[in-house]
Amino acid sequence: MNETDSGAPLVARRLYGRSKGKALRAGQARLLQDLLPKLTLDLSAPCPSAASLFSAPVQHVFLEIGFGGGEHLVAAAAARPDVGFIGCEPFVNGMAKLLARIDALGLANIRLHQGDAAEVIGWLPRASLGRTFLFYPDPWPKRRHRKRRFVAKETLDALARVMTPGAQLRFATDIDDYAGWALARVRDATDFAWTAATSADWLTPWEGWTQTKYEAKAMAAGRKPVYLTFVRR
Repeated sequence: MNETDSGAPLVARRLYGRSKGKALRAGQARLLQDLLPKLTLDLSAPCPSAASLFSAPVQHVFLEIGFGGGEHLVAAAAARPDVGFIGCEPFVNGMAKLLARIDALGLANIRLHQGDAAEVIGWLPRASLGRTFLFYPDPWPKRRHRKRRFVAKETLDALARVMTPGAQLRFATDIDDYAGWALARVRDATDFAWTAATSADWLTPWEGWTQTKYEAKAMAAGRKPVYLTFVRR
């Protein structure tokens, strides 16, 4: 377990499934070998501030938990050069896809962690993040596996420590049960509030939304996504 600066331990949980899929192409393997080490966070060293992780000055730091193929992360980073983005993804193939996009666009405001986002959350100083993204996390549909869902009391408590007051936690899912699960846990949390006033607030994506490959597949299969915004009190 990691200790946060508040003294509260982060419980190690298996929050994701497989970490590797089909064989990588030569170019992807090269990027993993050459580019990824330059962008990888060094969690063995103390982090004085989140902004110091980036070579150029940034006004805010945002975190994306489980970025998949990186479609949203790359589009957001390209649109906001004044923001530093931290992306966490344990899946090797997703990391390789993101690196190819970063390399093609020459983006300099992204840092990465190939592994569990909880490790980064526990490492960051208090009140580091201006926004957190959690899009289409593994729903762990079997009842015996639901304890592995990312949205849980301990992860919400850990996020509350590193998010600034008023910062948004943006959560999207196409699984109704997971949406209800998340809302129930935010309702019980003391540090977050759900901001929706009408159904349009949670059925409509955020301004500037970039549809992911996974979302397109979900909608083609007839599943309707929901877009929930939780605000750090």
